[in-house]
Amino acid sequence: MSENRLGALLRAGFTDRLGERDKKLLARRALLKAAGEKPPFHLPTCWWYVVPGAYHEGLFAALDLHDRVPVTFREGLDVADLPARPTADPVFVTPEIDGWRLICGNLDSVIGRGWDDMTGALERLSAHCGEAQMFYEDFAGGADIWAVAEAGRIRRRYALESNPEWVGEPLPWETRAVDDEDFDPEFDETEPHEGTAGAMEACEYLSVHPGPVDADAEIHGHGWLAMSAPDVGHQGLEELARTQP
Repeated sequence: MSENRLGALLRAGFTDRLGERDKKLLARRALLKAAGEKPPFHLPTCWWYVVPGAYHEGLFAALDLHDRVPVTFREGLDVADLPARPTADPVFVTPEIDGWRLICGNLDSVIGRGWDDMTGALERLSAHCGEAQMFYEDFAGGADIWAVAEAGRIRRRYALESNPEWVGEPLPWETRAVDDEDFDPEFDETEPHEGTAGAMEACEYLSVHPGPVDADAEIHGHGWLAMSAPDVGHQGLEELARTQP
């Protein structure tokens, strides 16, 4: 497979009709190129999921992702800029970072922005992968969310929009609100299970910070681009590629 054809394929995100030879060539190419990549990488997203690297295969079924193609870290970071078919969008699964894989890109359309959609995806991921985490931070919109699920059920959740909401028992690394040095029992009120950590602090304790990825992080393997619907096809790929800016 030529580099030009590969570039068009990655930009378009159409991967389902690759032959076995091309798939093997892509995997080998991605591994070779990934070996030379060095952090820091910064995920261009405010919303991502995390699963254990050892059990990442389950994520494709959990999120109904199809026709994956191996890519390097830097190629996958462009997922938000890739064109999509009307019925499908590409999603990026990162290489393994310190034992974890992150999932990002087009989650609004692939999963939906409803609360049940977001948490439902987290529960499915944990059912398929044993454990899963979700992080969402939007300073402009005032949203700060993180959640941990195990075996299909949410264990701990924090959600801040207008008012903070804590669900589940605090995790061992959390500082309870009543133990915070600024807490004054005479004037402050708090729930027994309330903590103090937001998404950007929680992800450092739970798995990995999305950006910049630490220069000392251990990165293994290649990433994946996968489509949100099966058999999208790359018929007409040459015509589409000619329309690329």
